[in-house]
Amino acid sequence: MTATTKRPSTPATTTPAESTADTGGGRSPAVLLAVIALCTAVTAANIYLAAPLLGLIARSFGVAPSAAGWIASISQLGYAIGLLFFAPLGDTADRRRLVAVLSGLAGVALIAAGLAPGLPALAAAVLVACAATVVPQLLVPLVAERAPADRRGRHVAAVVAGLFTGIVAARVLGSLAGQAFGWRAVFFGAAALTVAVGLLTAALLPAETRPRRASHPLKAIAGLPRLLAGSADLRAACLRQGGLFGAWSSLWTTLALLLTGSGPYHLSTGTAGLFGLFGLTSTAVAPVSGTLIDRFGPQRVVTAAYGLAAVSVPLFWLGGHQLWALCAGAVLIHAGLMCGQVANQTRALAATATPAAANTAYVVAAFIGGASASALAGPAFDHWGWNGVCAIAVASVVIGWTGGLLAGPSKARAARA
Repeated sequence: MTATTKRPSTPATTTPAESTADTGGGRSPAVLLAVIALCTAVTAANIYLAAPLLGLIARSFGVAPSAAGWIASISQLGYAIGLLFFAPLGDTADRRRLVAVLSGLAGVALIAAGLAPGLPALAAAVLVACAATVVPQLLVPLVAERAPADRRGRHVAAVVAGLFTGIVAARVLGSLAGQAFGWRAVFFGAAALTVAVGLLTAALLPAETRPRRASHPLKAIAGLPRLLAGSADLRAACLRQGGLFGAWSSLWTTLALLLTGSGPYHLSTGTAGLFGLFGLTSTAVAPVSGTLIDRFGPQRVVTAAYGLAAVSVPLFWLGGHQLWALCAGAVLIHAGLMCGQVANQTRALAATATPAAANTAYVVAAFIGGASASALAGPAFDHWGWNGVCAIAVASVVIGWTGGLLAGPSKARAARA
């Protein structure tokens, strides 16, 4: 189903005047897209900020590292809450005001986290900060709405690349900065960046031209099941990305256990953390994915993404004893995840007349797939070792692909038939 059948979109060919007007205020579309990608990177990093700092946090409060580990889970919980309550408002609220308010709220919460006297106060601050860190999911639908139809995939890819770059930066640069300046300084620095970039983005966003409507978060949440039931394309996108994210999460969240445990590698925590740099593969693949989507359509790119994931899992299994295979698998799983993310999100955003609500359903579904597989991977590693983790990844790929097939035929395919 194309966006043009569901809601007005920018024509495939636009004049320079139209393109400039689309961004609002005569601003360059390229500049606005770059600022949105930067904002996405900075805000997305907040979700993963605590994870590489857990050891430093634990020592600061005089507790065991395992006692501070739940702070990382609080980050994910906060993000999930924010997705449900704030992301659907992108269809009704003034996005400029919403981005500014959420960026300010996240900044205040991050400062509170840096000043926290203990773990409970830190957890509460992180929960609020991550709930307000849903700005990327407000901006992706905006980019998809205003992008020319023949370049929509590339524009969405630029923003998604920013998101994954922020995740990598949080894990790699966050740990280095924490080691040099302390974990509190990392939170203070993140607060300053979040507020500065968030306010800049809000100032540059185009003025809203749609009619104002009252925003009701609970009503928007209640409407998500009906939205999913009414769109086969949206259901397929949700299930397919849930499977890819589940495969990635199961392997990536337990990789440190393989690298630092009593197995064949015996790497230090710092050295193992450098494997996070393979996440940069996602940033490099994003623009290629967007171009391929614009040329061949999202379905073919999703198929290629699953092919990359299917090849990567055996390499990860072999990587239980061969480092080269582990590195190759890491490159392929990130490439597959990014291809799927851009293609499935592009498909989800074009599936209904309410792109922000559809994006919320899509991201929550992907989150559920990733969180479920990650939760199963830890016990699987304890009981069956790395083979058990790889089995979880295989199951995620199979479930995601099969679920997408069973989601039902799209109206577009039915019309062509």
